[in-house]
Amino acid sequence: MKVIQLYKNENKLIRQAIKNNREAQNALYAKHAPKMLSICRYYIKDFQYAEDVMLNGFFKVFLHLKSYKNEGSFEGWIRRIMVRECISFLRQKKNVEFSVDTMEGDFDSEYTCSTDLDVEHIQELIDGLPEGYKMVFGLYAIEGYKHQEIAHLLNISEGTSKSQLYKARKLLQTQIKALNITSYGTT
Repeated sequence: MKVIQLYKNENKLIRQAIKNNREAQNALYAKHAPKMLSICRYYIKDFQYAEDVMLNGFFKVFLHLKSYKNEGSFEGWIRRIMVRECISFLRQKKNVEFSVDTMEGDFDSEYTCSTDLDVEHIQELIDGLPEGYKMVFGLYAIEGYKHQEIAHLLNISEGTSKSQLYKARKLLQTQIKALNITSYGTT
């Protein structure tokens, strides 16, 4: 049996979805949902909550689809909605605290840490970070936001954003180093 794609062009799918074509909406959802769920998981530890947030995000995607102006990638547009949904969810749960102590040093320096851990183990380590660290780490390291953008999104100062990222990286490095020592018996 030969499968014929009904919608080859994403722009055509978008136009159809704006007209409330359920097949087009389902095709867009099916195409982007797996990646959007993984984005929600970066921020939300519990899989069911992450899935709920993703579904709410897609509701907003389809509700505001007319406002997408074909500038930049459609996936990037959806991704920004998902990130904002995650932040909103975490704020409602009041799980996010940002330590405001200041630290001396260069927060922008790059860190490298080699490990043989698989993605699941790394995700577990990220999940174990305090919520403020995890949120800033995700926005900066995974989403590619700049500290100024993070500060604006989270209503914190740029310095707090840099400090949270620095602390998250240091904590992850320490945990990875400890796991490597445990695994290999050496440093």
